[in-house]
Amino acid sequence: MTKFRAVQILVALGVMSLLWFGLDGQQALRLLARADPMWLGAAMLALTAQTVLSALRWRLTARQLDQSIPLTHAIGEYYLAQVVNQSLPGGVLGDAGRAVRARHQAGLRRAGAAVAIERLAGQVALFLVLAAGALAVTVLPGGLALPNWVLGLIGTLLAGGLVVVVALGGAGQLPGRAGTAARDLRGALRVTLLAPGALPRQAALNLAITAANLAAFAFCARATGTALSVTETAVLVPLILLTMILPLTVSGWGLREGAAAGLFPLVGASAQAGLAASLAFGLMFLASTLPGLLVLLAQRHDRRAPVPVPVSATTAQADP
Repeated sequence: MTKFRAVQILVALGVMSLLWFGLDGQQALRLLARADPMWLGAAMLALTAQTVLSALRWRLTARQLDQSIPLTHAIGEYYLAQVVNQSLPGGVLGDAGRAVRARHQAGLRRAGAAVAIERLAGQVALFLVLAAGALAVTVLPGGLALPNWVLGLIGTLLAGGLVVVVALGGAGQLPGRAGTAARDLRGALRVTLLAPGALPRQAALNLAITAANLAAFAFCARATGTALSVTETAVLVPLILLTMILPLTVSGWGLREGAAAGLFPLVGASAQAGLAASLAFGLMFLASTLPGLLVLLAQRHDRRAPVPVPVSATTAQADP
């Protein structure tokens, strides 16, 4: 175990301990124990759909960069990446492995670009849903009333995303390798996301993937006793899930639960309900990645399988 991974585990345990003792963890555990299995099953189906659709998005993105990935292979690789992301430091090594294993057709640079752009597209879609939800509750009367600190957080996140876009556009003017890399990335983004043949399919896939992700959390909330409306899901759940991209804990454990506990009172639910819903989501997400273990075992079996010796070669060795 690396020091970084050990620190991640300690931070996750520390945050979870603070939440447990500070928010009556026993009550959250009771809500989790009484969770409705039908809603948990719906969450599992939504997370499974998210994985399959994400593999399709990766396959489409790679195809725009002259890589051909069979559908079953893409799905298996995506499941394997999820398992690795859950167990190794950083939370992205599984995606790096996808790029390395897909490098043979177009080289490591294009394979890496396809994986990075595919993941980036998912985060952009989550940001857009968050912006649309915040705009809806701000403009429409009688909706979710967001306190100033939540509006400020949303504004900061969206402003940060805009700064990244502007910085990427300006980085192409830099000399040397930095400018070349920025121009290459912009070109890859145009080809994979904005090309006429790719844009409609990318938009549809990203919307469906984001909807499945948000629905899975909403289903877990419903299973543990909190019903979230579509607007509430569009505003609060992205804020909760975005904590998972911060490499401070293991796969967002602790941070996600803290965000849920802090935001659920905005919809009239208790902090314990938020904690229970986030725990249910984390467990369902872990369960949804289990097929990746089968992919890993299959790959190890293929590596250990003996290479058959051609009959002609055996005959030649037997001849004097």
